[in-house]
Amino acid sequence: MPEDAFSEEQAAAERQQNEEKKKAAAERQHHDEEQAAAERQHHKKPLLSVRSLCKYFPIFKKGFFRKQVGQVKAVDDVSFDLMPGETLGIVGESGCGKTTAGRSILRAVAPTSGEVIYQDNGIPVDLAKLSEADLKPLRTKMQMIFQDPFSSLNPRMTVRDIVSEPLKIHGLASGKAMEDQVSEILMKVGLKPEHRQRYPHAFSGGQRQRIGIARALIMHPSLVVCDEAVSALDVSVQAQVINLLQDLQKELGLTYIFIAHDLSVVKHICDRIAVMYAGKIVELAETAALFDSPKHPYTKALLSAVPNPDPDIRMNTELIGEVADPGNLPSGCSFHPRCGECFEPCDSVRPSLVSIEGGRTVSCHLYDKKYTESGISA
Repeated sequence: MPEDAFSEEQAAAERQQNEEKKKAAAERQHHDEEQAAAERQHHKKPLLSVRSLCKYFPIFKKGFFRKQVGQVKAVDDVSFDLMPGETLGIVGESGCGKTTAGRSILRAVAPTSGEVIYQDNGIPVDLAKLSEADLKPLRTKMQMIFQDPFSSLNPRMTVRDIVSEPLKIHGLASGKAMEDQVSEILMKVGLKPEHRQRYPHAFSGGQRQRIGIARALIMHPSLVVCDEAVSALDVSVQAQVINLLQDLQKELGLTYIFIAHDLSVVKHICDRIAVMYAGKIVELAETAALFDSPKHPYTKALLSAVPNPDPDIRMNTELIGEVADPGNLPSGCSFHPRCGECFEPCDSVRPSLVSIEGGRTVSCHLYDKKYTESGISA
């Protein structure tokens, strides 16, 4: 056999072997994720249960009397459970309501209606109904990491003052004990204790975000909402911060709500993903299942838009038009004007979340037995 032919045959065999290894690794990962999901479902109670959460902003007519003429339905009937130690991703286009949902859960903005049940040492508490005085002790257990590390830090405060401020507000520490806690949390996030006397302008974007993480974690919360926590950072710095968040989750037993628009980031860090469109969750599933087999047409379009280094792969689902206006939503399904699989009931009947295989839920008439069994389909 000629030497060139033998080399080509050997290279082909090596490529096939590598493909088989990758496939086996993917199958093992999928099995581990399914097993972890089953354990979360059967052996733990939800740390957080959100039921029919709504946040509407009034629209006023211009003029002296400022008459209300409508509502912006930023968050509309959102429901999900969050297990201890889990990371739930919330994704969607800008304006879909994901940030408002996170802020409403933490009561940074007051929800219009719905329930936000938090397990406080085994005692269920509805955060949506609490007064500010009753809510204050619980704020130590729920914190947020903000998107912009430049505007979320007071430029007139030192790192020491920024990180220790939550301890002062809640009266949890003072003096040497406070100094020790600040030094400890700074080291946990990859900064040095001697950085305490510096101001935010002396740090890079990634270091500033680490300061924001330290401020959120110094009170040892159980729930952390990461609101686009890495979207303002360079790609290399994003990877460092994501790895840091994962390490801190394992070390401190944290539970994350991870709000993002970068699906590659969400795939790396999240156990489950909720896809939002026009204030509603349209699909909720385990991460591996969502990426392997998206169900909702909007989810398919989002995943199709993720850049792929392979030049032979082309987008097979293209989104047309703009996100639905939450102040003037279309009739029926909010996505139907942009949907390539739209059929008879979509423009007149609002879909509800239905459970399908694998514990996932989808808000789409394509999976509603009322229409599929009657023979009506796209």
